Amino acid sequence: MNLSPEEFIRRRLTLAPLPFRPYISLYRPTPQSGLIAFLAQNGRADDPPYWAYAWAGGAVLARYLEDHPETVAGRTVLDFGAGSGLVGIAAARAGAAKIWAIEPDPIALTAMMLNAEANGVSLSPWTEPDLPEVDIILAGDVFYDAAVTRNTLPLLTAAAAESQVIVGDPFRRDLPLDRLEFLAEYAVPDMGGAAPVRAGVFALHPTHIGNAP
Repeated sequence: MNLSPEEFIRRRLTLAPLPFRPYISLYRPTPQSGLIAFLAQNGRADDPPYWAYAWAGGAVLARYLEDHPETVAGRTVLDFGAGSGLVGIAAARAGAAKIWAIEPDPIALTAMMLNAEANGVSLSPWTEPDLPEVDIILAGDVFYDAAVTRNTLPLLTAAAAESQVIVGDPFRRDLPLDRLEFLAEYAVPDMGGAAPVRAGVFALHPTHIGNAP
């Protein structure tokens, strides 16, 4: 039986709390979920299911917002490259006034909305070509390879002239450290792995600063 994305996520994925943020639960796959077959049936076999796991960049932002809720409390927020919606959910938990979320993958968008529903918060998909006017942009795992960095960095750099941009990343090779101000570091899981990895939280600046670790 072919299931819709919503049916598949509700029936085949497991809603469970995250070990590093137990007050947030996400739908996540198990070896028995049949995720790869489901993606193939929906013509997305070549698209990695980034939305199905908590990446380290999103995880570290979620931890940071737990310790520093004042970062987003009462503010309008954009979860840029939302994936599972983890960062937006963490922002809602920290008291953000309004949360927009950009996620181009339609299956990921379904997962994001189901995760938000499961956590009793509201995320609003943003589908316009230009970024919304917000107080702060949260961007987890948006520099994971050179090609993505070439596309993402100019967009976020331009946005940083008007909005605060906070980045979460496990110090991947293509992280633009010369644009980043180091804010905090945590050890968090990455992509569902059990062993924690070192991940940082940074403020992105519109000009080179070159003082990140």
